[in-house]
Amino acid sequence: MHNTHGKGNIKDETAVALNMPRFQHGLAAGLDVAGAYQPRGRGRFGQSLKFFVGEAFGLLFILASTAFIFAVPANLTGVGVLKRLVNRMVKRTVDIVSAVVGLILTLPLWVVLPIIIKLDSRGPVFYVQTRVGVNRRRSQRRYHQRADATCGRVRERRREDYMGKPFKVIKFRTMVRDAERESGPVWATSKDPRVTRLGTLMRKTRLDEIPQFINILKGDMSLVGPRPERPVFVRDLSSRVKGYSNRLQVKPGLTGLAQVENGYDSSVSSVVRKVRFDLEYIRNWSLVADLRIILKTVVVVVTGRGAC
Repeated sequence: MHNTHGKGNIKDETAVALNMPRFQHGLAAGLDVAGAYQPRGRGRFGQSLKFFVGEAFGLLFILASTAFIFAVPANLTGVGVLKRLVNRMVKRTVDIVSAVVGLILTLPLWVVLPIIIKLDSRGPVFYVQTRVGVNRRRSQRRYHQRADATCGRVRERRREDYMGKPFKVIKFRTMVRDAERESGPVWATSKDPRVTRLGTLMRKTRLDEIPQFINILKGDMSLVGPRPERPVFVRDLSSRVKGYSNRLQVKPGLTGLAQVENGYDSSVSSVVRKVRFDLEYIRNWSLVADLRIILKTVVVVVTGRGAC
């Protein structure tokens, strides 16, 4: 580039403007400007593509935000609610993995124990019983229904209120067949005559609880949580023990803080202690707490502490 006056005025016909990192004086004739100068049309397609992609993502964000605002109730957008949802998903994942691993590790017992049970006493191998699970209903049905509503169905869908979701718990049988035919539902006691010889050993080592891994996979139970109880006891104890129904806020567990610290129920006073442990567990739940309870369960299984 040639400057005739030395004052920055370009008058030579051969003068051009170059997009270069540093300023140079001289003629443009014979200068290789292919790498220094790029025509305006080149690269325009890439810039246009970036622009439209950015606009598309922006539009999608606006639509998603609008749908979230109008579709999701306000009471589900709090930090506490989201934290509970995440904790629930994490706990469910741990339950599934633990149940699968537990079934694999105890696979030989699924072959040996049924044979010994049949040889030890007459009756089925498995014992199936109705228990009460988590109570997902926080209020009575139609609580918020308008007085002038014209819905024809006014009664509850539940034929019987169990105070929680009923499910069938599965265990290896430890008692004689028809153990409660004459006595009705009663607590198991120390040296219970209804318990078989093999049943005493299985209860002491908790081997009778192994089939409950199936309940965990089905979602009826969790690995750690309050002990599931029968409907007749839930109804009775809810009216006699303060805070008993609060145990139903979470899924029942194969093991739990009350199980490892309090053992099996034997009286109302032991239930009162159990409720304190259960409510403490619900208030202070964490994955670390679950791990501690599982380690304590291993000690209970090995030592047989708290069995009846």
